[in-house]
Order: sequence, then C-alpha cells, then structure tokens
Amino acid sequence: MEKRTHGYGPHLMLDLNDCNPEILNDLEACFKLLSELPPQIKMTKITQPYVFRYNADDPEESGITGIVIIAESHISLHTYPKKKFVFVDLFSCKPFDTEKAKNHVVNFFQSKSVKSFVRERGEDFPVSAKTRTE
Repeated sequence: MEKRTHGYGPHLMLDLNDCNPEILNDLEACFKLLSELPPQIKMTKITQPYVFRYNADDPEESGITGIVIIAESHISLHTYPKKKFVFVDLFSCKPFDTEKAKNHVVNFFQSKSVKSFVRERGEDFPVSAKTRTE
C-alpha cells in the first residue's frame, strides 16, 4: 500500500473534449464505466452507479449525469453529447493510480482532446495515528 505523504487524498479532474457523442449519450455505457472503474483502480464500490438523463431547455446542455459512491469517496460524470464533452471527477481518501484512471476514462469516451488535473485535497485534514503508520 502506498504511504500517504500529505493531505487527505487525490482528486483527479478530467475535462474531455472531442469525445464519441454516441457513448456520451448512452446511459448503459455511462453506468458500465462507473461500475467497472472502481475495482480497476483498487477502490471499493459501496453503491450501484446512479445515472440519469438530463433534458435541458437548451438541447446543447442536455446529457447524462452519473455518480458512484465508493468507500474512498466518489466518482462522477457529466456528459454533453451535442458538444462532444464530458467532465469526470475521481476523489479518494487514499492514493490511486491517477494515470491509469485517466487513461481508462479517456479511452472509454474516445476523447481526442484531454485536460487533466490532479489536486491533493485536505492539506490540513487531521490524520489519525493509525493512518500515519500505514
């Protein structure tokens, strides 16, 4: 297990452009991603994914929103099929392979334009004595 160096945990944020609009508009595909990703990055899924279609007044703003709760925090997505865009967030209280997670999501949505950010969250979060020794 990786030792924690500081903070609460990593937050991977993905802004993916020029994605496959059919995948972005597919409820089953989004459910599948949220269901299969946690074990691939050694996370513990504690709920089934919840995905739903959002039909905005402006069709350009319509898409799919989804979330899966993991013991370590959550993974969420917001798709915009008409804009070929998706936002994905992975937040965890424990270290994970952010590059592996990023590559999996990028390949899944077939994005050709990727912006990714990793931010260590909880810089001032009180870490327990047990956690310090792990």
